[in-house]
Amino acid sequence: MASVIKIYALFLGSALLMFGGGLQGLLLSVRGAEENFSLLALGLIGTGWSVGFVAGSLLVPLIVRKVGHIRAFSVMAAIGTITILLNLLLINDISWILLRALSGFCFAGAAMIVESWLNEVADNKSRGTIFSIYVTINMAASTMGQIAMSVTGTAGYIPFIVGAISFICAVLPTALTSSPQPKPLQSAKPDIGLLYRTSPIAVIAAFSVGMANGAFGTLAPVYGYEQGLDASGIALLFAVAAILGAVAQVPFGRLSDRIDRRLVLIGLSGSAAVIGALTAIINPSAGWLMYVLFAAYGFAANPIYAVAVAHANDFAKDGGFAKIAGGMLLIMGIGLAIGPAVASLIMGAWSPVGLFVVTATFHGALAGAAYLRMRARKSLDAAYRQPFQPVSDKLTTPETLVLDPRGDRDSDEGQDWKEAPVPDELIETEGRSDVQDGKL
Repeated sequence: MASVIKIYALFLGSALLMFGGGLQGLLLSVRGAEENFSLLALGLIGTGWSVGFVAGSLLVPLIVRKVGHIRAFSVMAAIGTITILLNLLLINDISWILLRALSGFCFAGAAMIVESWLNEVADNKSRGTIFSIYVTINMAASTMGQIAMSVTGTAGYIPFIVGAISFICAVLPTALTSSPQPKPLQSAKPDIGLLYRTSPIAVIAAFSVGMANGAFGTLAPVYGYEQGLDASGIALLFAVAAILGAVAQVPFGRLSDRIDRRLVLIGLSGSAAVIGALTAIINPSAGWLMYVLFAAYGFAANPIYAVAVAHANDFAKDGGFAKIAGGMLLIMGIGLAIGPAVASLIMGAWSPVGLFVVTATFHGALAGAAYLRMRARKSLDAAYRQPFQPVSDKLTTPETLVLDPRGDRDSDEGQDWKEAPVPDELIETEGRSDVQDGKL
């Protein structure tokens, strides 16, 4: 019973964290546009978040080793709270860029500590269930935070105060726990070379998703604002895209368990590219067509990263999941940092709808690359694949990889997910260019 109570308390803490993060991210983009920040400044606010998040994923484990989980989490929550309040007091672009980086750093650290506690409670039988619930709660809470902006609006101090309350309340589950602190946090140990040898398309997918979704997440609210939507309309616009994207993960993931995952990547990224191109051509004004296009974009674009992780993990030898997934995190983080800045320049030089030229370009490139990889290596039989697991494309930390049940085989106590080991010849030919037309 104590373990159950502890798990639900941590779920609550994570939900509060994600609620505040969802509200803050959308709020800063829209309020920044209302304050007449330049498009480049708005893009760099998104870049700052990504840089801070990656830095937090790498450095927070060192902080935790020195002061412990509870103190470290309290510090992260306190600084995160101070940061969003400073966003209210210092309304200028330079301050917001720097504060957004600090916010990303603290958010990564706080999320990692919650995940480490969940990982301590989970065993091999419950890890899959706990991980699925955790991902679902995160997606739902983040979406609710975005929807909350339709109630709080963007003017004045209320939305900032609501975000601050959410952040500081997230500390309560860990601060009140009487159980021993969990094991030290996992440091990210990405191996880009191993990732590329295992799955070149995973490298391309991680970077493309980072570029496209990083630009969309930061600057689509600005596009909505420029097209005449108010705070409630923008919040609903993002909620529709997020909900459809979350719903799409399971069916497309299960489909990728049965057919070549690269076919699913081609279908999803190709559809996202077409939707982005249509949006750029039509350039819809505020109205039902914009909501339809955003919903379709979320439905197609959001599951791509999770399918790419599953594909890379299919070919990972025992002990390789953490390094491979860590490499994908690093590459996606680079894309998330660059994408908003690049998109802001294109939007400034052309028009706000130029955002969707960026998303269509990178999704289209991914679809083409996946097709070429299908000609270079045959599909892995479904009997050898790791079961698909939903995963966020922007709220993942190295500690999430430890909680992911697919990482169980990285330890001697893990579950045997496969019916048989992956044939070595399939792994060894993954990076070769002399294998054509699906023949080894």
